[in-house]
Amino acid sequence: MQWSLFLLILMGQCFFSTCYLYEYHFIRENKTWEEAQKYCRENYADLASVFDMADMERLRESTEYEGKAWIGLFSNPGKENRMWHWSLPGVKYNELETRWGPSETDDQNENCVQTRGNWTHVSCDKMMWFICYDGKKRDGKSIHLIKDPKTWKKAQNYCRDHYTDLASGLDQADGEEFKILKQSQGSPMNVWIGLFRDTWRWSDGSNFSFRHWNMETFYDGQNNKKCAVTLLNTSGKWSSDECNNKNPFFCYDDKLILINENKTWEEALDYCRLHHTDLVSITNPHQQREVERRAKNASSPYVWVGLRYACVIYLWFWISDKRVCYENWADKGKIDECHRCAAMERGGRYQWVSQREHEKYNFICSKQ
Repeated sequence: MQWSLFLLILMGQCFFSTCYLYEYHFIRENKTWEEAQKYCRENYADLASVFDMADMERLRESTEYEGKAWIGLFSNPGKENRMWHWSLPGVKYNELETRWGPSETDDQNENCVQTRGNWTHVSCDKMMWFICYDGKKRDGKSIHLIKDPKTWKKAQNYCRDHYTDLASGLDQADGEEFKILKQSQGSPMNVWIGLFRDTWRWSDGSNFSFRHWNMETFYDGQNNKKCAVTLLNTSGKWSSDECNNKNPFFCYDDKLILINENKTWEEALDYCRLHHTDLVSITNPHQQREVERRAKNASSPYVWVGLRYACVIYLWFWISDKRVCYENWADKGKIDECHRCAAMERGGRYQWVSQREHEKYNFICSKQ
């Protein structure tokens, strides 16, 4: 392929629709939550995890069933098991990048966060103004102050209905635009941001923050209702249920495989093409999360992915011929040099770093 034609192909592929590296399967057999988990792990990957509303729509579209069905979310009650999450899918809570007030400690009971500079724990049922984030910037602004007091959950619903989500992460909840907005009000104010904590976990170990509770039927998992179902006759909203009840369920199956062998990048590429399809490409946040699921079980500090630097055109490109539209490079991790390829960290923030192609790491193949 001529480089000019190759470059044109790369430039056009940022406009393609989202491609997923996993699919959902509805199993119409009544099982307890643990029986369903065992079935999914034996026949697919695991009970279904849900990253965002796009996943929720795909899950609902995989069946015409209209009752309730297990998903892979369960509660592990106890203060020590509560974990902080940002409301916006894909934004991870980093305990090293916070704005907690000096008197705030994790042994407090409140599970939602307000701010007027420093963060403080507060009851999620408190009524207050809130900050929405608009990922599409429909009026040129990404941060919006909503002067309509609501509980945290209702504020979240409002932001998701009218914008993108509650302000999440330091860029949104403590960035320059947020500070300008706060100063424009003339005095300090407490507002909701998208930080919350709960004791709910995903069966496959994913740290997805997305929650889709039906607040009229949801119990917080501190009682005997410690497993989650999706209510397919109510727009797929979730509720908690007793884990020993028997329901149909959703499994997911991914199209990836981690190879726990250390090989150079070229050796890894040859192996994937011989035994599977290719080294994996990561072109959106959904695919990033799926590769993270596999990378965390690697025996090497990094795993090779199918991204390489081309000296001829001075560009990084996926060997599947997809342009690099989505990126997740570590700070100073991107080095534009010949004979450099990308590897993902096996833990932490799972960011990408450029490595010499002769280094030997585990790798991830796609099975598509």
